[in-house]
Amino acid sequence: MPMVAPIPPNEQARLAALYRYDILDTPKEEAFDRITLLASQICDAPIALVSLVDEARQWFKSRRGLQAEETHRDLAFCAHAILNDETFVVTDATTDSRFHDSPLVTGAPGIRAYAGAPLIDDGAIRLGTLCVICTEPTLFTRRQLRQLENLAAITVDALKLRRALAACC
Repeated sequence: MPMVAPIPPNEQARLAALYRYDILDTPKEEAFDRITLLASQICDAPIALVSLVDEARQWFKSRRGLQAEETHRDLAFCAHAILNDETFVVTDATTDSRFHDSPLVTGAPGIRAYAGAPLIDDGAIRLGTLCVICTEPTLFTRRQLRQLENLAAITVDALKLRRALAACC
């Protein structure tokens, strides 16, 4: 059984901040799809996601290379990534005790490598991640991880802009 990520100490505030964005279960938006395209290309990863973590699931605002719209939070690599401000990296999930027996590793989509940059809003709240996934063990370069972090910041800017436009119009 995969290791379930602990709940962040600020979980109630984190969820309240996430819900204020009023973004869960909304249709696809080109701005976010452009970000996942760039993340996929920069990291040479077949899968890239804008993943938002609520109390029970991770929901994908944008997804490239993956059919699923969400997964249970207990299986989510992103649930581990929102525990810290640094980018969370797994170079080979088959050798990582937290994930080696996860159905996401042993079955589809066959996750081997993961890098998730947290989406951190102005209140230092981690809403989710911009992440990339590879189906082969991967050593992401420092440059790739910096670019992923820059794109995560742009993703948060897009979330804030979307919220501001909804509030005024």
